[in-house]
Parts: sequence; structure tokens; C-alpha cells
Amino acid sequence: MDTFEYLVQELRDRNIRLSHQRLKILEYISNNRIHPTVDKIYSQLQKEIPTLSKTTVYNTLNTLAEAGLVKVLRIEENEARYDVDTKNHGHFKCEACGEVYDFHIDMDSLLCDGLEGFKVEEKDVYFKGLCPNCR
Repeated sequence: MDTFEYLVQELRDRNIRLSHQRLKILEYISNNRIHPTVDKIYSQLQKEIPTLSKTTVYNTLNTLAEAGLVKVLRIEENEARYDVDTKNHGHFKCEACGEVYDFHIDMDSLLCDGLEGFKVEEKDVYFKGLCPNCR
């Protein structure tokens, strides 16, 4: 869990204009490492910030992703989730309960034949199945 002052400094370091809503969205993601969707973030923060709109949540998350403060997970075609841990790691989604779990994977050791001459800018590893609680 990052301190509020740390989050403020992270935004300043990336020249992102500070606003109460941006700070609260970043704080929520930082303090709730559950890979939330826009809907989850909106429903949780709307209670505290009645003027918050889903558009603001989308725009803020896009800004944070462009700045490298959050990672966008697209495990499902119609669902984006957000992760404050931007270091390389894998994700497992339980198809029964919908939870997304982090796991360590050495991305540099993955062998990929057929990409000679390509410039890889992003690596994502997603597994799906059943978590121990749902098995």
C-alpha cells in the first residue's frame, strides 16, 4: 500500500495534473490490488465522490496507463482490468469466481520462435482455469 504523499509525488513526477478525483482513483487501485474494472472503481468511489463520472474514471485510467503508473489487463475481450503493479508478471483468471491472481514468471526466459526482427514492446501472460477455492 502506497502512502498518499507517495502517490501525489508519482503524479507530479510524470507531470500529471493533480485533481482530487485522479488521486482517489490512483489511491483506490493502489490500496485494492484486486485488478478492478472501471465499474468496480466507479461504484466504490462514487459513494465518496458523488460528482464522479465513469468517463472521468476511464480518462484517468488511460492517463495513468500512458504514464506507466497502471497496467491495463485484457484477459477477456469485453473487460479491461487495471493493475498498479507494472512490473512483468503473469495473471490467472478463475473462470468460476472471476478473481484475477498475480503469479511470478520470468518473461525474459520465454522462448518465442518466429519473432526475429520484431521489436517486442509488451509481454503479457494470461492463464485461465479454476482457482483452489472453486475447484
